[in-house]
Order: sequence, then C-alpha cells, then structure tokens
Amino acid sequence: MAETPLTPRGAATKERIIEAATAEFAKYGIAGARVDRIVTNARTNKAQLYGYFGSKEGLFDAIFFGSLERILNVVPIDASDLADWAVRLYDEYLRRPDLIRLATWARLERRPAGHLVDEADRLDDGKLRAITDAQARGLVQHGDPFDLMAMVIAMSMAWSPVSNVYAATADEPPETHERRRSLLRDSVRRAVTPE
Repeated sequence: MAETPLTPRGAATKERIIEAATAEFAKYGIAGARVDRIVTNARTNKAQLYGYFGSKEGLFDAIFFGSLERILNVVPIDASDLADWAVRLYDEYLRRPDLIRLATWARLERRPAGHLVDEADRLDDGKLRAITDAQARGLVQHGDPFDLMAMVIAMSMAWSPVSNVYAATADEPPETHERRRSLLRDSVRRAVTPE
C-alpha cells in the first residue's frame, strides 16, 4: 500500500520533529533522549511523532541514516585527492557537529565493535570502488581500500566534536582552521601517496 503524501502542514511538523530530535539525540544519545522534550521543542505531540516514525528508535534511525546519506552527498569522495576529501570532511564536522555526534552515539549504544551499521545499510561501496580505482591508477598506495578509507576518515576527525583530545568549533579564528586544514591535507597526502 502506498504511503499517503504529507500535507504541507504535515511535512512542516515532520521536519520540526526531525530538527528537534536531531538536537536531542546529538546531546543525550539514544537512551538519554526524551520524547517529551522532542515533541515540546517540535511543537507537536507524541501521536504525531509515533505516527511518522513508529518509535523513538525508529526516529533515531531515520535521522541517523539520513545523516549518513547527507555526508555522502555533501562530501562526496574524490579518491584521486583523498587529502582534499579529508579537509572537506573536517569542514562538514564544523558545519554540522550534531551529525558526527549521532554516529558516535550509534557506536556507543548500538555497535561497539565492527561496522557502524549492518552490511545491508552500509553506504561505502562507491567510496571503496573509487579508492580501488585510484590504487589501480597508481594514485593511492596499495592496501585494503576499507582500511585506507577508515584511516582518512579518522584523520579528518582529529579535531571533530568527538575528539578525545580537542573538539574544534566553527567559532575559532579562520587562521586556526586554515592551519589545521593544511596539516591535515599534508598528513593525508603523505599517508596515502605511493612511495
């Protein structure tokens, strides 16, 4: 059975729920998030939330998987320049710190080991193919494409909101960010370029 299209008012309510829930989950995690706070901040009610998402967990999943798709679309990989990709990821973490926090809560509360999501939900096939192709063209050092991707992502997160050393914010001076971008770009380039 086809899903009934949302009215403009329904779409606006659903978007308010997503915005309020994103902030709530990013701050408190899955277990700590409260539906009451979400519906209050979204100016709606529990019936609407459950009608759209089924449960608190369903709401988290919708937001979390949406954030994974967003990063894929907003920061597409360029395997011929993984250093630039790392810098663009760094910039995205500055723009949307809430999204990286969602992934961290998913890691802490759902999947403490292995892949962050089930095999069927992984969105890294295109990235891995791009890295494999760049390796075949001699642009990226040999090694497991997944491990190379994971390493570059980890390097891009050095100053992210979930860093265990220092969490950067967009409010810091532009020259600070430029210095970090330069260091990140150079470090990734050195790490992935064939000798």
